[in-house]
Amino acid sequence: WDTQGLSVDPTTFAAFRETEVIHARFAMLGALGCLFPEVLSKFGGVPIAEPVWFKAGAQIFSEGGLDYLGNPNLIHAQSITAILTFQVILMGASEAYRVNGGPLAKPEGSDPIYPGGALDPLGLSKNEANFADLKVKEIKNG
Repeated sequence: WDTQGLSVDPTTFAAFRETEVIHARFAMLGALGCLFPEVLSKFGGVPIAEPVWFKAGAQIFSEGGLDYLGNPNLIHAQSITAILTFQVILMGASEAYRVNGGPLAKPEGSDPIYPGGALDPLGLSKNEANFADLKVKEIKNG
């Protein structure tokens, strides 16, 4: 179902597919980032001032600022502009690094979405039939 004709060109379609998978992976990391402080606070005994993800960002506007993981020695943030700038620089640098080959630059013709090797510590790509099924599941559920 492609009413806009976005998948007519195979090269463009491959680029859209790669972008979709990368964004889905960032979203999954974001979901983990929402849960992690709450779990640390509740079960790990880490004293986090506001572990609930949708309330945590408002601490930047409070008197003392925002302490990451409840520790002022880690990151003590007091400026929303500085955080936004730093976030854009970090994400831009990591994305540029990934696009340009990353830590495991592969030869021409390898799959940039599923590089395998050290980025597959569970060995999910060893069984080709199962790996093809996992690729489809990632697209459908990501």
